[in-house]
Amino acid sequence: QVQLVESGGGLVQAGGSLRLSCVASGFTFGRFAINWYRRIPGKERKLVASLTTGGHRSNYADSVRGRFTIFRDNSKNTMYLQMNSLKPEDTAVYYCNAHYNKHLDFWGQGIQVTVSS
Repeated sequence: QVQLVESGGGLVQAGGSLRLSCVASGFTFGRFAINWYRRIPGKERKLVASLTTGGHRSNYADSVRGRFTIFRDNSKNTMYLQMNSLKPEDTAVYYCNAHYNKHLDFWGQGIQVTVSS
């Protein structure tokens, strides 16, 4: 059974840090590109960060570049999003995603991150 289970969300003050984790099971995690998305209430889900299978190439949304870091540990089937210098506008539900192709595209359940001003 395919699962992506997120943890690490919560409430933090502006300027603080959080690290999101997402543990994968039920598929060959190392063969999948990974992504973190977020959804702000009333808006569409947007890509925040992405990382290739080997972890050598990453991309970030302009709004988080320089503050967020995506990384993975294939030996632990786990992906991470380190979030520093958090801002109130980072408040959202964050989703991890593992993508191989349009047929093999898996999602976590989402986890709330709230940044207070």
